[in-house]
Amino acid sequence: MDRKKILIIDDELSILVPLQFLMEKEGYETKLAQSGKEAIEKISVIRPDLILLDIMLPDLDGYEIYQMIRQRAEWESIRVIFLTAKNRDADMAKGLAMGADAYITKPFSNIELVEKIRELIGPGR
Repeated sequence: MDRKKILIIDDELSILVPLQFLMEKEGYETKLAQSGKEAIEKISVIRPDLILLDIMLPDLDGYEIYQMIRQRAEWESIRVIFLTAKNRDADMAKGLAMGADAYITKPFSNIELVEKIRELIGPGR
């Protein structure tokens, strides 16, 4: 059986590297992207089961990336969790109103994040 795939989109290596380690430890196949453009290219190639999506990125913001994902019928099954430092109620409301599967703010609990991912796509293996 194939491992579940997660794409982590964040421009900060200090977030990407520990998250990748955590996801791999949980049995997920993990890919990284540091910009919106790179993210869209990787989604096309790897077809992740779930995306951890930061909002503040250097080119496209997370909201724009989310809209691009939802405009493609072949990507409609991809689950998306906004994982961001934008912690104002208005930001959370916007992310959830757009249809994101979850909105988790940084700093976050690894246990809470892993539980939410398992709830959305099941265990890594």
